[in-house]
Amino acid sequence: MEFLSPGRLWFLLLVPLILGGYIFLQHRRSQYALRFTNIALLDRVAPRRPQWRRHLAVGLALVAALMCIVAFAQPKDKVKVPRERATIVVAIDVSLSMMATDIDPNRLEAAKKSAKNFVNQLPSKFNVALVNFAGSASIIVPPTTDRSTVLRSIDGLELAESTATGEGIFTSLQALTQVPPDPEHPTEPAPARIVLLSDGKRTVGRTAQEGAEAAKAKNTPVYTICFGTDSGFIEMDGIRQRVPPDRTELRSVAEISGGKAYTAESAGELEDVYKDIGSSVGYDEVDKEVTARYAGIAMLFTLAAAGACIALASRFP
Repeated sequence: MEFLSPGRLWFLLLVPLILGGYIFLQHRRSQYALRFTNIALLDRVAPRRPQWRRHLAVGLALVAALMCIVAFAQPKDKVKVPRERATIVVAIDVSLSMMATDIDPNRLEAAKKSAKNFVNQLPSKFNVALVNFAGSASIIVPPTTDRSTVLRSIDGLELAESTATGEGIFTSLQALTQVPPDPEHPTEPAPARIVLLSDGKRTVGRTAQEGAEAAKAKNTPVYTICFGTDSGFIEMDGIRQRVPPDRTELRSVAEISGGKAYTAESAGELEDVYKDIGSSVGYDEVDKEVTARYAGIAMLFTLAAAGACIALASRFP
């Protein structure tokens, strides 16, 4: 631990001095008691009480004093703050298979709800981009801190034919190039993650594995969330068609890129997944004064010492 005013720590020498004085007074008190020859009368006048209560009160007071001195020296510690350039691209599959109702009310609506909850939970300084993909992929919202624009755009997503999972990843990487450069570190890429929501069944375009390799080269992990159950189906022209999710493909994307693969059977489970992803992106450790932390600890010990003293005093005749 480091301090902004380390010279004030010299006051810590007062703590052992006070402790030594207390021990000396306790020893002197016991010696005085031994000079009282009438032990029976002494017991009636000043009956013995457990010593630990007195020692506890003094100990709490000394710890409180120690914490006050530490706070007075203005301690600083490493704290996590969100990077202003940290960016998450939310890529949502809008292919026709996402209208399957095996997740209530359907896969796409569940993805929309979870994506909006996720966006709302991110630190305000994070950039968020929105990409959708079906037969092709598009940047719906470039990286921005304007949450309302992202949320409205998520609500406006509509279904389309085919599934180009690989193109969704490549387009997400393209969206990251639109993050403003850092004036102090213009060549340093923005810390980023891609969150890919899909049922995983690619039908057109470059493969998902190709997209994952490109993401790995850009040091951008892809977190995949696989929607749907094996019993999922859609109806096209009156014909029921099974659309089981392709968990294997999405898992390989996550493994290749350095991300994580999740399987969620309900929107509730997806919310926990998003919290985990959001907490892993774009934080810097900086020095920050944490005086209040130690002042709060000192306050708690002071209150405890005061309570111990009151309890001790309440036992006096």
